[in-house]
Amino acid sequence: MLVLLTACFAPIPASAGEDWLPVTSEELKMTSEPKAPGAQAIYLYRQVDRDDQENREHFYSRIKILTEEGRKYGDVEIPFLKGHGDIKNIQARTIRPDGSVANFDGRVYEKMIVKAKGVKYLAKTFSLPDVQVGSIIECRYISDSEQGYIFDSQWLLSEELFTKHAKFSLRRSTLYAIQWSWPQGLPEGTPPPQEDHQVIRLETYNIPAFQVEDYMPPENELKYRVDFRYSRSFEKDPVKFWKEEGKRNYRDIEAFIDKRQAMERAVAEIVGPDDTPEEKLQKIYARCQKIRNTEFEPDKTQRERDREKLKEILSVEDIWKRGYSGGRGITWLFLALARAAGFDASPVLVSTRDNHFFSSGYMKADDLNDNVVLVKLNGKDLYFDPGTAFTPYGLLPWHETHVKGLSLVKDGGEWITTPLVPAASSGIDRKATLQLDETGSLDGKVTLTFKGLSARGRRLDENDEDAAARRKFLEEELQGYIPSSSEVELTNSPDWSSSSNMLVAEFHLKVPDWASAAGRRTLVSIGLFGGGEKHVFEHAARVHPIYFSYAYEDDDDITINVPPGMQISSLPRPANVDANVCRYKTAAENQGASLHLTRSLTMNLVFLETRYYGALQNFFQAVRSGDDQQVVLSSNVAGGQD
Repeated sequence: MLVLLTACFAPIPASAGEDWLPVTSEELKMTSEPKAPGAQAIYLYRQVDRDDQENREHFYSRIKILTEEGRKYGDVEIPFLKGHGDIKNIQARTIRPDGSVANFDGRVYEKMIVKAKGVKYLAKTFSLPDVQVGSIIECRYISDSEQGYIFDSQWLLSEELFTKHAKFSLRRSTLYAIQWSWPQGLPEGTPPPQEDHQVIRLETYNIPAFQVEDYMPPENELKYRVDFRYSRSFEKDPVKFWKEEGKRNYRDIEAFIDKRQAMERAVAEIVGPDDTPEEKLQKIYARCQKIRNTEFEPDKTQRERDREKLKEILSVEDIWKRGYSGGRGITWLFLALARAAGFDASPVLVSTRDNHFFSSGYMKADDLNDNVVLVKLNGKDLYFDPGTAFTPYGLLPWHETHVKGLSLVKDGGEWITTPLVPAASSGIDRKATLQLDETGSLDGKVTLTFKGLSARGRRLDENDEDAAARRKFLEEELQGYIPSSSEVELTNSPDWSSSSNMLVAEFHLKVPDWASAAGRRTLVSIGLFGGGEKHVFEHAARVHPIYFSYAYEDDDDITINVPPGMQISSLPRPANVDANVCRYKTAAENQGASLHLTRSLTMNLVFLETRYYGALQNFFQAVRSGDDQQVVLSSNVAGGQD
């Protein structure tokens, strides 16, 4: 999430006024690194000094540019979390191959790089002067954080580039108990971190470059790293620790939602006396999603926020009366309303899986970083999070599915695992009615129906965009499915604002030269929407496990009207590839004046170990082979058939 060029910045030992570290002649003369063959650039040195008593980090980095492509590392981005910290005292310089120095004295810009669920990452950006092959670039800066962000303490040893030498230190807070661990181990030959007078230190050499792959788990889960876990409790037994955390959170939540009479009056406004339990729950959910969710609004200036004068929310009654809250409060309002309507409903704290994977043994309370509500209905356990915008009723956001959660009760709580969303509940239905002309071009209408989590994800991604940007987004998405050049025009106005289970987009599509002539025959490929799978998992080897956000099922239904004077003379055999968690089916049918094509691709998995990569490769090769099959058309005039 934090951008590959966090790399270009990692580290700094000294305060802004101190001299740079000396540069050796060997560093200037270096043209390659035997332990990183073919590298565009490498870290000669990195240093991170973190101070959790002052909520400050010093970063220093020295990068050697080895190839023309490596000059890109002269364009620097330093990410930081908006509203929770800032980047200060930026200094940078370029050391030319001859040893002369060009200091950076240009302008530092600020831009948005990530925004999701109220979390906004910005980046300080600038370009170093005169970066050449053989140059050394150095950067140093200070990162200040607000009080409390010590709970995210971590050293990331792995970076995008190979690192020859690195040093890390942490001056730990004395207000809390602390533990540290290195879940992925340490680079070869690296001794464990050692503490001396409340400062923990580590020195390491020859850290391999971190390899980024498509469909991989969160990067921080895979990198060499040292995690620091502060705790309010010095309890060493995980069972006792989580029991106390459960009690404390249960008390806080109950105090927030304990407005029974106000909630009963609210429920009376929402549901009718003849509604079934399911209908009641649906209406309560829909009403909660109409509450203004301040976490999913466009950015406002400080002056705009001051002018609004939003009052502090102290209870669910405040949310109901004032009509606004953050996502967490809206979910607890749903809990209070569900209970007032007579449902057996419980608060659950969950650990999302978009940035990290949870382990209760680490005893890090803040890892339970989101909230959902468990409702028992007709003998089933149902989970809800109306506080996450655009989430359809009956579904959880993907990052809250198949994760550990603590279902809270008065004496602590019990561990649960949230369910996965069935593959059929998400994905894309693509329906097309097209005319094939004598030149081999297609022209007609296409409808894309995004389902479930696929609809939610696109609404969330485009939440802050205007109509023109959304149109461009959808048109480019359809073009991406087609493995050749195409012309696409959106013809309807999709519903971007609701939490509907479907997002429908309609298009006018033209695909020049889709069919090709072969003598007196015309060949038509059946994989019109197979572009998304054209190059997936093509690499011979795989380093990391395969990781999908959620299971999905894509279904295509295509009707192609053949040109007058032509007939369908040959159809490919139906394909049916069943790899247990992955399935692929195609069929082509002769309907006289038209060709009917169906295709279904089901990915019913989230995590797959690396050792199964070969089987997954084989599956997608079968998909590509199936999509490459062709229908043969021939002339139906006298003497026109082969």
